[in-house]
Amino acid sequence: MRYSYYISILLLGLWLAGSCQQGQKDTADSSTNTASADTVMTQTPITTTGAIEKLDDRLDQIIKPGAKIEVLAKGFTWSEGPVWLPQDDKLLFSDIPPNKIYQWTEESGLELYLSPSGYTGKQPRGGEVGSNGLILDKEGRLVLCQHGDRRMARMDASLRAPKPTFVTLADSYEGKKLNSPNDAVYKRNGDLYFTDPPYGLEKNMDDPAKELPYQGVYRVSSKGTVHLLTKDLSRPNGIAFSPDEKTLYVANSDPERAIWMAYDVQPDGSIANGKVFFDATEMLKKEPGNPDGLKVTKEGILFATGPGGVLIFSPEGKHLGTIKTGQSTANCAFSPDESVLYLTAHMYLMRVKLK
Repeated sequence: MRYSYYISILLLGLWLAGSCQQGQKDTADSSTNTASADTVMTQTPITTTGAIEKLDDRLDQIIKPGAKIEVLAKGFTWSEGPVWLPQDDKLLFSDIPPNKIYQWTEESGLELYLSPSGYTGKQPRGGEVGSNGLILDKEGRLVLCQHGDRRMARMDASLRAPKPTFVTLADSYEGKKLNSPNDAVYKRNGDLYFTDPPYGLEKNMDDPAKELPYQGVYRVSSKGTVHLLTKDLSRPNGIAFSPDEKTLYVANSDPERAIWMAYDVQPDGSIANGKVFFDATEMLKKEPGNPDGLKVTKEGILFATGPGGVLIFSPEGKHLGTIKTGQSTANCAFSPDESVLYLTAHMYLMRVKLK
């Protein structure tokens, strides 16, 4: 009996050791982007990284002194498009090349949420096929910027029972297929604004499937009509409104002209009087990361991913400081009370407790 007992203990120990080694292997495999369609990335212990650089004392009113950048999960190919689901205390975000959406909660950590997320075709193809920006519409339904399917779409399923079935909201302009919608924002009246750079096309600007000769910023009216707002930006990317919706901010992720633009929103929903809000072209020579996703607080403070991490701007365009992740940082999202900022940065999911 004692012999059997010790044999059982020995076998249990060997099994646990094997499990630990397999967990380490899974983490390493996920960091080299080999996850299959039904694999969930390995949850990692929360660690800290980077630093918060203060350039103006006003930053202390926005981010509490001593705040840390926490790594919640890692091993993604290119994490993007975070959105918080307030009814479930859950964060969703895209991992674009593997064509997946993941969810993260404080209680359960990381889990696969939806696959496929951005390309539903049967013909295999390369490039950044998955979903990018994720937002919620007025009814709280999930709306996706789908690179592979080259459209703005709404998931035709409940948030708590996700399925890869979608309703098209916009996939063309004047009879020509969109490039690959990247990021989006809703106006309170229900109009949908989105950007359309070429990043989801297999050969980018040189892809033979590219039908539009420009990279546009668009508005989809509540009636479903698609309007071109501007075609003057080479790589329109992140997009957000000021709290009063009188200003539309658009990031341009072109290393030759790494800028954020600010436009006056007209009563009919069009934009005018575009001006450079901030020019980060020179910063790119020293720090990684083009202008990408951005969010605006209720007070009008901009959190804009760009060179070095997340740049924080006053409504007047003053650079107050940077959340320096040490990674090319794609996008960010707030918790409902804006006390926590979640970041998608290259292969990582991160957060900063602001208040």
